[in-house]
Amino acid sequence: MTEPDVSIPTTSVFVHSGLSPISARAIEAAGLGDIREKVLARERLTYDDGVRLYNTGEIAVLGALANLDRERRWGDLTFFNRNLHVNATNVCEASCIFCSFARLKTGDAGAYTMALDEAVGRVRALKDELITEVHIVNGLNPDLPWAYYVDLLKAIKDERPDLHIKGFTAVEIHYFAEKFGKTYEEVLTELIAAGLGSLPGGGAEIFHPRARKKLCHDKVDADGWLEVHRVAHRLGLRTNATMLFGSIETLPERIDHMVRLRELQDETHGFQTFIPLRFHHENNRLARVKEPTGFDSLRTYAISRLMLDNFDHIKAYWIMLGQKLAQVSLAFGVDDLDGTVREERIYHMAGARTPQELTRAELVNLIRHAGRVPVERDTLYNVVAEC
Repeated sequence: MTEPDVSIPTTSVFVHSGLSPISARAIEAAGLGDIREKVLARERLTYDDGVRLYNTGEIAVLGALANLDRERRWGDLTFFNRNLHVNATNVCEASCIFCSFARLKTGDAGAYTMALDEAVGRVRALKDELITEVHIVNGLNPDLPWAYYVDLLKAIKDERPDLHIKGFTAVEIHYFAEKFGKTYEEVLTELIAAGLGSLPGGGAEIFHPRARKKLCHDKVDADGWLEVHRVAHRLGLRTNATMLFGSIETLPERIDHMVRLRELQDETHGFQTFIPLRFHHENNRLARVKEPTGFDSLRTYAISRLMLDNFDHIKAYWIMLGQKLAQVSLAFGVDDLDGTVREERIYHMAGARTPQELTRAELVNLIRHAGRVPVERDTLYNVVAEC
């Protein structure tokens, strides 16, 4: 039995005239019939619609609506890639209260900064393995010169010219600009020349000023984060976007976050995927805050798919969600499970119990056992292989 050609959608999978009678009755009973009609008509949901979706307790209804949109776009296709994470330093001037990864200064217990050869050694160790992406996120280290970051990219490209480098959050780009007296455009242009291929979506956290002031008062604000991505899109870089959910933000603040991302995407069309990131509470100053439930995680994925109509992809980062819930998320609007990862530090320092990595075969099986069709992609969503 052959699997569908990823380039030619089949009518039975990609074209929907509506929902099953059972789903339709449940949606009406939940008082969301008007939202269903908007989804069917591909009409944009409003901020108030998003808040209503969060206020419903009917998780199956949210899943049905989000899955309609997901399958209309991608059918059963589910994307992943073979990637490697490199976190070259966790020394960070910012004092985000949700962070378990950072150490405030060099010499603190648990603080580290890799020498360039050590960081590149993470890539060199995989010289005989097929990976397509290296993902770089660091702390805001006051002790490192600008040349460290430029030379890191150049050294990785010298070692593996074939690798796509997705590196440095908007928070880091803003920090570089302030510390080294550059504009966002100058920072990004120099990094592109050194080998940067795209930006990850980290550091967005929650845009609303009430929550952001409490969570991360001493790093770039929402307007600055969005401006970095606006400049990156203008320079031709594709980027991702995230939202940290389940800490101290309100449900309307989550919708506000999505709407602001949607507005920038209307303007620039440069975002590739949205990644809701589940808060983990171990080893940080929010240890007393309960972590999000599976219910909250699934409804957030579903609502993200419905609100972000101009984003092609919704990604579940399996490393922080867990493999089983990641599988379930594929019925709640998610079409991407990230990648093999290899040596993840940020979420494991916050208490994640997931493996440090999954092999390609394990990811393929994870997706297949959820009833979906695995498709290996590169960073820019070009198809590498049908599985």
